[in-house]
Amino acid sequence: MINLWIYRETSGRLAGTDLTGYKVEALDGSIGKVDKHSDEVDSSYLVVDTGPWIFGKHVLLPAGTVSLIDVDEHRIDVDLTKEQIKSAPEFDREKHLGDADYHSALVAHYGGMSHRA
Repeated sequence: MINLWIYRETSGRLAGTDLTGYKVEALDGSIGKVDKHSDEVDSSYLVVDTGPWIFGKHVLLPAGTVSLIDVDEHRIDVDLTKEQIKSAPEFDREKHLGDADYHSALVAHYGGMSHRA
C-alpha cells in the first residue's frame, strides 16, 4: 500500500525547496497555487489556494498525490482530476492541520484512486 504522506521518489522533490506559490495542475487543468506545504516525515502535504476555481477554498493534498515537481516552471502536477479534488473532505485550516481523523478521511478518499508510485 502506498503511503500518501510521502513524496514519490520520481516526483523530483528536492528537500528544502520552498514550494509556496507554485502552480498546481490536476490531470484536467489548473487548481490553484501552493499556500503552504510540509515536509514532515510521513506527514508531507500541500495546502492549495484554489482561488476562483472553488471560490475562497483551500484543499489539502497529501504529498503522494504529486506526480512531478518542475522547479524551473514553478509547477506541481498531481495525479488527480479537478472533480476528485473538489469532492475530497472539506479542509479547514484551523481544524485539520495535523488532525489524524482528517488525514484518515483523505487517505480513504484518495487512497483508492489511480495514482501509483
